[in-house]
Amino acid sequence: MNFILYSDVNERSISQSLGRAEYSYYFVLKAYRPVLESLGRVHVVASVAEVDPLYLQLLQDGQECLFLSFAPPHKTPIGLQCPMVCVIAWEYDSIPSECADNDVRQDWRQTLARHGRVITLSTHTAQAIRRSLGEDFPVLVLPTPLWERFAQVRRDYPSVPVNPGTTLQIKGCIIDSRALGLSADGLIAPILNEQEALTPSPVEEVPEPTPESPPPLTLRRRAFITKHYLYEGYKAVATPSQHRTLFLLKHNLRLWYREAVSDLLPAASRENRPELSEPVPSAAAESEVPELIEHPQALLPDTRENPRIDVSGVVYVSVFNPEDGRKNWHHLITAFCWAMRDVEDATLVLKITQNDLSSYYVHLITLLSQLSPFACRVVVLHGYLEDEEFARLYGAASFYVNASRCEGLCLPLMEFMSCARPVIAPDHTAMRDYIDERVGFIVKSSREPTIWPEDVRILYRTLRHRPDWGSLKAAYEDSYAMAKNHPQAYQAMAIAANERMREYCGFAPLQQRVAAFFGLEANRAITSLAVETGAASC
Repeated sequence: MNFILYSDVNERSISQSLGRAEYSYYFVLKAYRPVLESLGRVHVVASVAEVDPLYLQLLQDGQECLFLSFAPPHKTPIGLQCPMVCVIAWEYDSIPSECADNDVRQDWRQTLARHGRVITLSTHTAQAIRRSLGEDFPVLVLPTPLWERFAQVRRDYPSVPVNPGTTLQIKGCIIDSRALGLSADGLIAPILNEQEALTPSPVEEVPEPTPESPPPLTLRRRAFITKHYLYEGYKAVATPSQHRTLFLLKHNLRLWYREAVSDLLPAASRENRPELSEPVPSAAAESEVPELIEHPQALLPDTRENPRIDVSGVVYVSVFNPEDGRKNWHHLITAFCWAMRDVEDATLVLKITQNDLSSYYVHLITLLSQLSPFACRVVVLHGYLEDEEFARLYGAASFYVNASRCEGLCLPLMEFMSCARPVIAPDHTAMRDYIDERVGFIVKSSREPTIWPEDVRILYRTLRHRPDWGSLKAAYEDSYAMAKNHPQAYQAMAIAANERMREYCGFAPLQQRVAAFFGLEANRAITSLAVETGAASC
């Protein structure tokens, strides 16, 4: 059997694709590949256009072929000659079953019925598909086989409840709550008292300096500004907001014009656009208005360096994209800081899978400032971690934390459990397959209505889960007490987490499952699995 694999994100683009909606499928493809190689030949293509030519070539040689598309059905190509199967990660209790914009692929039932079978990453997704296509529809539940990949991490970094000290390094920047000088006073601009506001300060007569023209905008800077506002425009259309889409588009267009191209127009043209030009204050007015100093929180850190940081104590780790509304990261931080506000040796390390620091930086600093003062520590790693640095992050953790509203699989959670780390997590959606009280502390949750992510109509058609903040806070407190006072109970939980992953996502049982589903013989030896980390959010 020949397996043709395709994902929109590949080895060359992954470091620039962090945060994209389907970037996690790249990690699933990498994890599936060794299993498929043990059952036949694997061909990874760079584009869908390569699939049919390769299929016809193999068909002429008398070889069977199957195309595996690592993408949701509405982004899966149709009309190919090669037999194909979708690999789906899905976190809601129902699949899209209504057409939108005259695109039949938006109705997943039609695409999946045409393929005749499907591969899902969790039992939760399989149940959602069978509700629409019938209980007898062929579904292979295949979590990513990753347990063997972390054998070296388990040997190099045995689980300990209290970390004696680990140095973490990243290509990007590190935000450390203890180095920020957090204060709620930093959230507002300086306020003058009433007398200072009404009484202008005396003006000294000094020679008026010759005005210097601002440096011209370079082409690269204009392109950067344009890219930023294109992205903001895309978010205005694709993301639900309290503001109207047209209002947001006009707002971003106005800002783009002012910052990127207004200086290119002739002076006369600019004079005819008073709504886009700024009034020039008089000299007297300037003397009466205090100079506004930009808040230091708005100055983004340099992301081109390789900083290091030392962490120790009871260390909690979470990996997520702040732009992903499922991840509920505000609760992760607020519950931690509230539970550990008087504890100095508790640290929450957040590895961000998002390239754009400006998309969450001010929001993060504002949240931490609102919570201050607190004795615990919050460390944010922004940037790309190589495998060796990711191994240190696995080793640094006492616990992994998840407070998501729904999950299609949650690779980071599985990876830390495969490194024998207990967890704090809900037991809903895909996590129900492998989370219980033996492997971690359960965060309670309840169901709430939501929309399908690709539904431009923004209609409530499905359900997700709402984690309980009080339960999350209690889990932090109980896990810290275990780590400090009951090391034997901690080790039992760590061993149980590792054993659960060996049973759930070990190579051999998943190989047998794939072979049975496709009617193949699993008679090849298990190939060596290198540690290819990267903790996606899937």
